[in-house]
Amino acid sequence: MAACSVGLLTRLSLRVQRSQVQRPLRRLLSCPGTVAAGLRREEQSSGSAETGSEDRTPKKRFSEVQNERREQAQRTVLIHCPDKINEKKFLKFLSQHGPINSHFFYESFGLYAAVEFCQKESVTSLQNITRTPSLGPEAAIPFKSRYLNLKLRNSLNQTSELSSIQCSNQSSPSSKKLYQLLCCAESVDDQLNTLLREFQLTEENTRLRYLTCSLIEDVAAAYFPDCAVRPFGSSVNSFGKLGCDLDMFLDLDEIGKFTAQKTSGNFLMEFQVKNVPSERVATQKILSVIGECLDQFGPGCVGVQRILNARCPLVRFSHQASGFQCDLTTNNRIALKSSELLYMYGALDSRVRALVFSVRCWARAHSLTSSIPGAWITNFSLTMMVIFFLQRRSPPILPTLDYLKTLADAEDKCIIEGHNCTFVGDLNRIKPSRNTETLELLLKEFFEYFGNFAFNKNSINIRQGREQNKPESSPLHIQNPFETSLNVSKNVSQSQLQKFVDLARESAWILHQEGKDRPSPSSNQPWGLAALLLPSVANNMSLSKKKKKPASERIKNLLDSIKSSGAENSTATNGRRAISTQA
Repeated sequence: MAACSVGLLTRLSLRVQRSQVQRPLRRLLSCPGTVAAGLRREEQSSGSAETGSEDRTPKKRFSEVQNERREQAQRTVLIHCPDKINEKKFLKFLSQHGPINSHFFYESFGLYAAVEFCQKESVTSLQNITRTPSLGPEAAIPFKSRYLNLKLRNSLNQTSELSSIQCSNQSSPSSKKLYQLLCCAESVDDQLNTLLREFQLTEENTRLRYLTCSLIEDVAAAYFPDCAVRPFGSSVNSFGKLGCDLDMFLDLDEIGKFTAQKTSGNFLMEFQVKNVPSERVATQKILSVIGECLDQFGPGCVGVQRILNARCPLVRFSHQASGFQCDLTTNNRIALKSSELLYMYGALDSRVRALVFSVRCWARAHSLTSSIPGAWITNFSLTMMVIFFLQRRSPPILPTLDYLKTLADAEDKCIIEGHNCTFVGDLNRIKPSRNTETLELLLKEFFEYFGNFAFNKNSINIRQGREQNKPESSPLHIQNPFETSLNVSKNVSQSQLQKFVDLARESAWILHQEGKDRPSPSSNQPWGLAALLLPSVANNMSLSKKKKKPASERIKNLLDSIKSSGAENSTATNGRRAISTQA
C-alpha cells in the first residue's frame, strides 16, 4: 500500500522552480454521450469547484453510480501487452469484435491495457478467438476469463512500427513534487484543492478497481451464479487516495431471492441447500473455498491469505495486474451503506473532500495514522471528526444523519441486521449550505476546535451532530453511525490522542501566526499547508514527557489570547497570499 511520505519534505531544497511543475499525463478515450464520458466529466469536476459555489447539475444516487460502474466493468477486458506496441493496429484488431467505448494503458509488473467495449457480446467474441497458452514442460490450468495476454506474431518484422505507450498515472505524487505544487499555490485554499487533485483516485484508477472486482466475480460465479463482488470503503466513498487498498465483498443476497414470479398456484419451490450451525460458519466456509480457488486458479492473484478467524472473516491477496492489495469479505452490507453515507457527504459541498484529504495527509505526515493496525487514529475516525466539525459550523456545512433520515422516502428505507440504516438517497433533495467560509479558515478552526475538545467527557456523534457524554472510558469515543453501540475509535490509546491534541494546537498556532506575517514567495520558506506537513516542534518535544504537556498548554493559552484580543490579524476574506513587507 502506497504511503504518503510527506515527512521527507524536510530533506528537500526549499527552492521551487515553478516552470518544472507539470500535471501528470492521462490517457483516456471516451465516446461522447456514453456512460464512460459522463462519469469522466463527473470525476473531472469533483475537485475544481470554488468554495461556496453551488453545482446545479443533477447528482446521481450512489446506487446509480455503482450500477453504471459495474456494467462498465463487465464490458471491459484487461490485456497484458508487450512493452512496445502499435496502438492504432492494436485497437483496430480489437475493433473486429465490436466498437470500443474507451481504453487506457498503465504499468504494473508490465504494460497493461484496459479496453471497454460498447457491448458485452464483443467481450465474448474476443474470448472465443483466445487460446490457452502452451507452456512447454509446464502445464497450464485452463481458465476462461477477461484477463488476457497479447503476443506479437513476427515481432522482428514489426520493430519499426512499434512505439512506447503513454501510460496513465496510477500513483500519488512524490514528496518533492507535492512540496513544489503546494509552494506554487496562490492561497491556502488553493493548496488544499491542489492536494485533493493530486491524491484523489483518477478516472482510470477507479475503473480499474471496478474491473478487478468484476474479474474476481467471474471466479466466484463458478460456485455462486448471480452473485456480485462489490467494492466498498475508500474505493467508492470519494475519499480514497491513489495507492489505497481495494476492499470488496461477495454479495450473495440476490441468489434465490424470492419474487412473485417464482410462485405458481399453491406450490412453492425451494433450493436444496446444506445447513451449517451459524452464519459465521457459512461465511468461513464460503471464503475458504473462494480463497482456495483464487489461490489455485485465479490469474494474477498472489499471496492469498485466508484470515477466517478474524472478527470479520476475509481473504487477503494481491492482484498483480492491477497492483491492488485486496480484502474480500461476504455480505458486508453495513460497510457499503457507510460508504454511501460518506459519498453523499463528499458530494454535498466541494470543501468536504479537500478538508478531509488535507487532515489525513497532515496526520500521516506526523505518524498519527499508520497502515499497520495498532493504537493509532484511523482515516475513518479522522473523516468522522471532519464531518462532525462541519456539522457544528454556523450555519452548518453538512446536515446530521438524523436530518437525512427525515428526508428519506419508502424507497430509502433500509434495515440491516436490526440496525436502522435509513437516510435519503437522492442528493438533489438536500438543500446546499449557506456557509461560505474559506478552506483556510476551516482548516485553522478544525485544529483549534479539536485542540480544545473535551475528549475526557464528550463523544463525537454525526447522527445528531452534537457533543454527548461518553458512554465508556475509551480515550476517544466516536459513535458508529449505524451500529450505534460501537465506538469506531476504541483502539486509540491515551498517548496517541494526546499527541493528536498537541499537534492540532501547534498547527492552529502556525496558521494563526501566518495570518499575521505570511512569508513572501521569494523567502524560500514553507507556508500554509506545506508548513503543517513539516516535522513538528511538539513532536520533537514529545520525547520528554515533562516538556510536552506544558508546551501544548502554552500554545492553547496563546490561541485563547489571540481570539480574545480581536480579529485584526485574521486572514483576509479573499484568501489570497499576503506578502509581508516587514523584515
